[in-house]
Amino acid sequence: MSQWNTICQIDDIIPATGVCALVGDQQVAIFRPGKEEQVYAISNIDPFFESSVLSRGLIAEHQGELWVASPLKKQRFRLRDGLCMEDESRSVAHYETRVQDGMVQVKN
Repeated sequence: MSQWNTICQIDDIIPATGVCALVGDQQVAIFRPGKEEQVYAISNIDPFFESSVLSRGLIAEHQGELWVASPLKKQRFRLRDGLCMEDESRSVAHYETRVQDGMVQVKN
């Protein structure tokens, strides 16, 4: 059964950055692209290197979509669904998110 997990306050995430959180037994990268209370969550594990680094990636817009570029070799993952732009077979898990009463929540 899936449930909402409270991670942190929205103001704990600096706009245009990401943070890593443990949700259940999964490392999840949570991104706040702008000053709004909008967040996205994908796996924190770079599937090309099996490294826990995606939360430190750079957020960029491409063709109207938000992506994060891995800090290792810059492969890009779409924030809304985890799709890998360079190799769809290496896409990552994505998680449902919401901000409720100023708190960031991720569903697992």
